Amino acid sequence: MILRDAVRVLVTNWDGSYTVPSRRLYPHQWSWDSAFIAIGNARWSPRRARSELLSLFGAQWRDGRVPHIVFNPAVSDGAYFPGPEFWAARAPSGSATSGIVQPPVHALAAWKTHLAEPDPAFLRRIYPRLVAQQEFLRAARRSPEGLISIVHPWESGMDNSPAWDVPLKAVPPADAAFIRKDLATVSADERPTDRDYERYVSIAGAYRDSGYREAGAFQVEDPLFNTAYAVAESVLAKIAEVLGLDPGPHEREAAAVTAAMVEHLYDGSLFQPRDVLTGDRLSSASAAGLTPLLLPGLPDDIADELIGTALDRFALKDGLVPGFSPIAPEFDPARYWRGPSWINLDWLVWQGLKDRRPDLAGLLADGMINAAAESGFREYFDPMTLRGHGARDFSWSAALVLDVVAEHGLDGLPASGREGGQKFGSLGKPDDVSDHVPA
Repeated sequence: MILRDAVRVLVTNWDGSYTVPSRRLYPHQWSWDSAFIAIGNARWSPRRARSELLSLFGAQWRDGRVPHIVFNPAVSDGAYFPGPEFWAARAPSGSATSGIVQPPVHALAAWKTHLAEPDPAFLRRIYPRLVAQQEFLRAARRSPEGLISIVHPWESGMDNSPAWDVPLKAVPPADAAFIRKDLATVSADERPTDRDYERYVSIAGAYRDSGYREAGAFQVEDPLFNTAYAVAESVLAKIAEVLGLDPGPHEREAAAVTAAMVEHLYDGSLFQPRDVLTGDRLSSASAAGLTPLLLPGLPDDIADELIGTALDRFALKDGLVPGFSPIAPEFDPARYWRGPSWINLDWLVWQGLKDRRPDLAGLLADGMINAAAESGFREYFDPMTLRGHGARDFSWSAALVLDVVAEHGLDGLPASGREGGQKFGSLGKPDDVSDHVPA
């Protein structure tokens, strides 16, 4: 049943041209969610995957940034905090958006969508928008060391990771009252604390008040974000070749960022964030430090060390990679980004292992499929018990399991959870996808 259930989630969360992460908790369009969702949709409806990405990039700003939320005007302003009235931002298309970004995994999503159903016209349309996204990050966020900074924990995608505890201590909490909508849907024990939110709101409000131009009290070079940026350049080189363009600038940029990451973020066993304001490399046990396995130019000896770390400190052989090392004192198996396993993070590590260690990649693929089979398509999972936490019917969990099954198969799933040889083509056709997407 797992394939049909995954498609059911994606159909249920489809909003006409894009997919919401979950109906109750996240009722708008999220940036890196849409990228991961497109990767899964490409396995059964490439047309829907293309729409997902083009819809998101229809809300791209003039400076090239792709906002982390595009708000649905049909959803009430009070349904999500912070909502459009807080961000006070609009894209040239007229869409209300947030003013911060998320990891640029979109080029990878566009390339995988193209591979599923080659469409040079789609690549011609999306390529300049992907390039503009990268150019914004270079212009607005590049540090003297050649790395890209994030200016809010939400930009990392791993919102309240313990990796951010030290730099967040320097942020004064917001003094304005606000109402958290997330706690109406998910237990407070599984979400960031009120004090975390006070600091998140403080950082976001200061950035908004600067016109989204001046970074404030939180500036960090994140391994996952920089990995996504460098992988995007590698993928853009492939897209450029398809389009008859010069891939060289993209290849050189990917190599330069990879070298800068090795020089400034690698501690000998794991890639670590760096606090730009203090110049200090932070010491954390975040699984974000494993994602550089995705980098095609990562030296083999460093890749081998990362794999050893994944085995020793992240219990990779148990089937899932926790978001934070279970042997670290900050580890919490149920609280948002402080220890649970997330399908998208495991998927990124899986992508980095497939060519380097197919045996371990297979274990991780089985782990993702088994978690979904055991607990459904939850937002995140206890890495030891596979108990689901957070939102139910979570879109990227469904989408990425579709992608994993399409490539890896269901051999690691107990027979009761398999679908008797069912193929993706027999899952039924999606609802009609509108040809209209933002220009």
